[in-house]
Amino acid sequence: MTGQSLVVLGGACAGPALIGLSLLLRRRAGGERAHPAALSAIAQSSPRAAMRFPAGPDAAPDGPAPATLAVPETAESQTSQQPAVVAEITPLGRAMAGVQVLGLLGALAYGVLAAGRAHWDLPLLAMLAACAVLSDLTAFHSHSSRLKVSGSFLALVLAMVLLGGSPAALLGIACIGVGWLRWREAPHWLLQNLLVYAWFPLIGGVAFSLLQATWHVGTGGWAYYALIFAVFALALALNFLGVAGYVCLVERTSWRAKVREALLPVLSSELFSALLAVAVAYLYRLVGLGALALFTIVLVFVQNLLGKLVLSERRAQDLERRTDQLASLHVGMLSSLLHGLDLRDRMTARHSAAVARYAREIAREAGLSEAEQDLVHTAGLLHDIGKFIFPDDVLKADRSPTAEEWEIIRAHPGEGARLVRQVEGYGPVADIIVAHHERVDGRGYPRQLGGEEIPALSRIVSVADVYDVMTARDSYRTPISSLEAIQELFRVADSQLDTEYVRILVSLLAGKSMAYRHGEDADFDAELARERSTHLFTGAAERAGATAALKAEAS
Repeated sequence: MTGQSLVVLGGACAGPALIGLSLLLRRRAGGERAHPAALSAIAQSSPRAAMRFPAGPDAAPDGPAPATLAVPETAESQTSQQPAVVAEITPLGRAMAGVQVLGLLGALAYGVLAAGRAHWDLPLLAMLAACAVLSDLTAFHSHSSRLKVSGSFLALVLAMVLLGGSPAALLGIACIGVGWLRWREAPHWLLQNLLVYAWFPLIGGVAFSLLQATWHVGTGGWAYYALIFAVFALALALNFLGVAGYVCLVERTSWRAKVREALLPVLSSELFSALLAVAVAYLYRLVGLGALALFTIVLVFVQNLLGKLVLSERRAQDLERRTDQLASLHVGMLSSLLHGLDLRDRMTARHSAAVARYAREIAREAGLSEAEQDLVHTAGLLHDIGKFIFPDDVLKADRSPTAEEWEIIRAHPGEGARLVRQVEGYGPVADIIVAHHERVDGRGYPRQLGGEEIPALSRIVSVADVYDVMTARDSYRTPISSLEAIQELFRVADSQLDTEYVRILVSLLAGKSMAYRHGEDADFDAELARERSTHLFTGAAERAGATAALKAEAS
């Protein structure tokens, strides 16, 4: 092995080793607690944003304390949202900062040693510096997500390839210095940024030059551009290791989780960025500095566009999350209303759970989609919510209703549908509820629909509802056996109920336990939990598709 190779290998090992030692000391100096605002996520976009630590005006007052400060582990510091600030500097804090400074000095010494083998093309260096600095100064920064979208990493990779390790390291340090004027990182973040941005461009650039010379790779061939791709991957790995590893130790979070959250989602965009780096290098060989000038203009424009797209996506996600929370709140209120009805009528909640369970299983056996099965289950749970308008003598009656009481009874599907329709995304559920007392012969209520005019899911709920009402042992009426109820279902098939769904329910009941046949093991809270576990309360898109199907059936 040549002396040059030994110097390169020693430097390549020294950089990560010093970064790792600073991480270890930072962990041992962990008296202070990390603040959630510490993480700057990898920008999920192309061109690739170099990963670096956060800052910004909003991070200064509540970001983590500098690494050289100790925050004692008191009960107050453990529960406070703001990390405490103590003036005393700890020995471990000094050691950690010392290792970071030592690492920077090592990078400086190694950069000087490698400078003679670099290609100091000053116009090219100035063009890449302008590209990187302009990209950093115009980078999009989302304060809510700690996200920075910057294209400086691409400029650094091009510097490694076209100029060498020492110029690339100089450019990396310059990016951090200029970026600090805008982001104002805390001292220990700034030191670690400088350490990482000095070493990974230096290692990447020297490794490229060494491999190109060792393997006799000429410029312009496929091997040359494959080597550029490989150096991009190496630089990305070193950058992520130095930045994400430090964040994990500061935040006391899992390295595996950080890789899953911050790296894996952007690997596809990284592939595009690596290919873009290869393309720019190819154009530079053909056109010269003009290609880089055009690239810089396009990069800033695309970066600005991507920043706006990221911001728009974040706002859409926030809006969706708040909508889901509001929908969950509304559904919680509806379930509370049903529980209130259950206090007046002991069968309401159990009956709703039984109808929901029967309806879902009928829909499944009928070959309906998962979305339709979920939809009919929701409608089954809420189908009798309109009974809140019933006075007690109607709700608990074990006699035939009077003419006036029939008017109240006929109103409950419409009242229930009106209530449920107030919840965003629950229009399809309301469409099922309003029609669940219609009859296939057109003599039902409230709209006297008949046959195929009644939505299929409403016809399913009707079968489940009628069967459970007849067999329920907790009602104010005298229950009948499952066999008698089945006979009654067949008797009213094709007049009141849909024959197909009657046959499916009867086949489902075969071989089931007595508790299942009489709905005694149905539990409202358990069925409600099933709703939440399948994210039905946030499935507005699926319900929108089901709405179109319901309207098509009713038309």
